[in-house]
Amino acid sequence: MAAAKKNEVPAEVESEIVEAQATEVVEAKTEKATAKAGKRSAKGIAEAEAKAEKVEAQEHRTETEAAEAEKPKQPVKPARSRLERRGKGYRKVAEQIEKGKVYALKEALELATKTSSVKFDASVELHVNLGVDPRQADQNIRTSLVLPQGTGKTVRVAVFADDKVDGADLSGVETITKDLEKSAINFDILISTPANMAKLGKYARLLGPRGLMPNPKSGTVTTDIAKAVAEAKAGRVEYRVDSTGIVHLAVGKVSFGGAKLLENANAVMSSIRAAKPASVKGNYVKAVHVTTSMGPSITVSTNE
Repeated sequence: MAAAKKNEVPAEVESEIVEAQATEVVEAKTEKATAKAGKRSAKGIAEAEAKAEKVEAQEHRTETEAAEAEKPKQPVKPARSRLERRGKGYRKVAEQIEKGKVYALKEALELATKTSSVKFDASVELHVNLGVDPRQADQNIRTSLVLPQGTGKTVRVAVFADDKVDGADLSGVETITKDLEKSAINFDILISTPANMAKLGKYARLLGPRGLMPNPKSGTVTTDIAKAVAEAKAGRVEYRVDSTGIVHLAVGKVSFGGAKLLENANAVMSSIRAAKPASVKGNYVKAVHVTTSMGPSITVSTNE
């Protein structure tokens, strides 16, 4: 009995042991809950930090922009005009043309010969803006004429005919066909008889884009071959309006001088006026300009 009593635990001690065990269980549960909460809060913390960094970066940009705005602005250089972007030689000769002035044709051609800044014998060009609509068949102007003083160019004339033609640089169907088969073009103007035109159809893609395909309107499809060759050598030129209704045509060389250039230019203007379509009402010749190869433009009066 004495031994049994000796092994018995007092009630107070037993209650303390139970409370301690209960405390340990609660603490374990708390630690577990805290650990889980910690995992969730880590993500929240990362999001909060990212948000804070974003706000800080935005504030930094705002401060930078404000600082840039406070800086004195650098003066903006004005854009250079087309004349200022040209070469020194061009600008020098362009000074001879009075800005805003409309010149008579004779005066403009004489001035053009003085304002050519290139070292070669430049072409003198006439650019005529017409009040036509090229999309209309009757207003798609295309014709040819012989310049009284010629073009100043050495023209190579080929004749697509069965017989040899005097005055032509190249003639004969077989001779020209052999060259065309090799895509070789050794002429500036090609004249054909009506009977042989069908044979040239095969080479339309080669000749057409180069403006060398014979055409009745330009006088290069004819039975009078000798006359066509003589006119081509003398200075026959063909012109037509482009898609914007403008005729571009060279009327000679700078070396011609004002008088010869005026004779050619008058012939061109007479041809253009004679080609006026009946359907065009109102102002037919809207603007005329004279220039040289790589030279400044000169405005010409349309009232002459």
